[in-house]
This record gives sequence, structure tokens and C-alpha cells, in this order.
Amino acid sequence: MKLIFLGPPGAGKGTQSERMCADYGVVQLSTGDILRANRKAGTELGQKAQKFMDAGELVPDQIIIDMIKEELKKPELSKGYILDGFPRTVPQAQALDKLLEDMGQKLDTVLVLEVPNEELVKRLTARRVCRVCGKSYHLIFKPPLKEGICDQPCGGELYQRDDDKEGPIMNRLKVYEDQTFPLIDYYSSKNLANKIHGLGEIGDIYSRIKTVLDKF
Repeated sequence: MKLIFLGPPGAGKGTQSERMCADYGVVQLSTGDILRANRKAGTELGQKAQKFMDAGELVPDQIIIDMIKEELKKPELSKGYILDGFPRTVPQAQALDKLLEDMGQKLDTVLVLEVPNEELVKRLTARRVCRVCGKSYHLIFKPPLKEGICDQPCGGELYQRDDDKEGPIMNRLKVYEDQTFPLIDYYSSKNLANKIHGLGEIGDIYSRIKTVLDKF
């Protein structure tokens, strides 16, 4: 089973991806993780990417595609994979289509996790981080035992990072919408997009996802 998982920041893709990997034996491929791994290992592709990053430029699509190509050759992906973080634009989707075609593969589906912006803001602004040890908390899903204080021995003060405040979050959501809505249209035109209602209990949302995936 080969799929792409789309969804805005705070939608819960990470949580749902963990369940999918456990139940279906697929591997989650995060392009951010792939990029970091290549840089850390000093691969040829990682070195190429580093030059662009050192210059403050975006890593070109072709380098990311070449990294993904190397990942898709690994035997542990024999049961399939979840692509997370790529593609982000229609040109990237077209490049991915060409890569998969060249490798004799094709996508089974594209999951689109939909959550209203007001709920996303509520979730994302609830994150708190310890000033001392860096441990993360969530006021809704994983609150500290004592308000404003880290549970760890450090007992550090919890604070809200600037990028977890409403203004920056709304900017991130706007970027997501601008980039991703054309992508959803692209995959809808190929009858691949499956929209998943992303509100409710985690288990209920996963049941909706399974209803789609069990077809494959």
C-alpha cells in the first residue's frame, strides 16, 4: 500500500500515521527526516542539499526527489509507505508521478485529513515547553501535573513559543492552504484523494481512515 498523507499543522497526522504503520506494516517517510539523515550521513545528495541551505535557499525539488528515490529502493518498504511532507506543490506531485512510473510503482490513495482552522488554532496554541529541559506539553492532550511547571525533576517554568502563538499559526495555515488546495484538486482529478473528517476522538478518526485503507 502506497499513499500520501496530507493535512494541516495540528491535524494529528503523526498520531494517525503511527497507527497505520503498526496495523499495515507500512513505513512513514518524512521528507524532513530523509533530508536530515542525508545531511548527517554526508551523502552526495546531502552535501548538495547543504550547499543550498547554507546559502539560505530552498533545496531544489530534484534533490528531494532523488533522495526519495533512494529511500523507495529499501527492502523494508516492501509492504508500502506513507509519504509525509512531500509533495507540497503540483509540480512536485508531477515529478513524483514520473519517479513512481519509472520505478514501476503507483499510488493507491491520497488521504486528506480535514480539520477546521479554529480547531487547529486551539490545538496548536495549547503547546507549552519547559525552559530548562525542553520537554513539551499540551494543555488539552498532555497537561503537566502542576499548572505552568514541568513534571521533570528540573521543575522548570513552562512557556509558549512564539511560533505557537495565534498570529504565526494563522500564517502557517495560510501557507498550507495556498500550497495544498491545488494539490488536492490535482489528486481529485486522478480519483485518488480521500477526504477524512478530522474531528472527534483519535480512535474514531482512525476508524474513518481504516475504512478507506482496507479497500487496498
